[in-house]
Amino acid sequence: MSGSLRVRVTVTAIAVLLIVLPITGLVVKAVFDSQAERSLDSLLTGRAQLVQQLARQNVAPGNLVRRVDADGVRVTLILRNGRQLGAPPIEAGGNVRQVKATLQAGVQTKGATLMLSADTSLLADASSRLRTVLLLSGAAAILITALALVIGMRFALAPLDAMTGLARSIAAGRRGGRLQPERADTELGRTAAAFDEMLDALEGAEGAARRSEDRMREFVADAAHELRTPIAGLQTAAETLIQLGPRAASSERGQLELLLVRESRRAGTLVSDLLELSRIDAGLQLQLTQVDLHHLAESQAARLRLVAPDLDVEVDGIAIVTADPERLTQVLANLVDNARQAGAQAIHISVTPAGVMVEDDGPGVPPEVRDRIFDRLVHGPQSKGAGLGLAIARGVARAHGGDLTVGDRADGKPGAAFYLRLSHPQ
Repeated sequence: MSGSLRVRVTVTAIAVLLIVLPITGLVVKAVFDSQAERSLDSLLTGRAQLVQQLARQNVAPGNLVRRVDADGVRVTLILRNGRQLGAPPIEAGGNVRQVKATLQAGVQTKGATLMLSADTSLLADASSRLRTVLLLSGAAAILITALALVIGMRFALAPLDAMTGLARSIAAGRRGGRLQPERADTELGRTAAAFDEMLDALEGAEGAARRSEDRMREFVADAAHELRTPIAGLQTAAETLIQLGPRAASSERGQLELLLVRESRRAGTLVSDLLELSRIDAGLQLQLTQVDLHHLAESQAARLRLVAPDLDVEVDGIAIVTADPERLTQVLANLVDNARQAGAQAIHISVTPAGVMVEDDGPGVPPEVRDRIFDRLVHGPQSKGAGLGLAIARGVARAHGGDLTVGDRADGKPGAAFYLRLSHPQ
């Protein structure tokens, strides 16, 4: 939109006045002219009726003329004998309005002719003066309205000027300013309040974006640091194998080859976890189906019994939920492996329609670090991975519309309790 708001409002108001005032003036003048014509006709008709009444009272012709004569009305009485009283007769037409009547009573006036004449030029003069007054008053109204609009718009649009100044200051880098309208029940007040809310949202989003950028930089730096260790091991083992050549002892060569395999697996696992996190950030695509949670939990318990025969693993509860079975298996495997690595001797997995509870008798998780352990690249005391497992597990849980949290065991005994809550999107 082009043009100043003040100019557009002022021009619009004046344009409306230019349309309304002439129409109003024409209506006023038409009403005035019509009323004046009716008033003149009423005057002449009333005088003629008065003459008839005086004639019935047998008033002498001279007295009759004097009593009917009035300013602006010309009276002419012609008796039956031709005698003429009053003003000389004039012809009707042009600027003359005339009423004729024959008197019906009176000794001297019966059968006489009465002519009442009025000069309409006075009405034309009055109409002309009214037109002049309307033109002058209309022009004055337009001028006064224009001046009032210029002054009034300056005060009325002051909040918009303040809004413009605040927007420019924020664009220049000065944050924190707000309009803070005194009244929010007016149009400009609501606009100002909405503007402040928009600034709060924008500055909040800007702060969140900066924090996210900082976390991303830190994450990239930590990921590079984590990758550096297995890559350095691979490089060292490969260079040593090359230096030893064919003369290397079989035992030494075997150790170096084992180191190559172990470090390559470690690097591959870290890269896979990083890719998994990137998929979660981009929006994890779930393959939802009916899942038997007890069956998934029992499968993990069976795996643990093979890996750690001395570990006591129990599963109870039955529940069928709608979820991605592969992703849930990934989360459960992470939780039970973490419990085993933390030194737990017993793990209890409880299955409910709302989710899964994994409790262990290990050292537990201190309250001050319970939120931090779900951050990326955060290692626990007994952690052997890159510190991405719990971050991935929470991301999978939230992709299902739920969450993954940690707390104390329900029975109050030492250990940790991880609660996987499921609430898949409908």
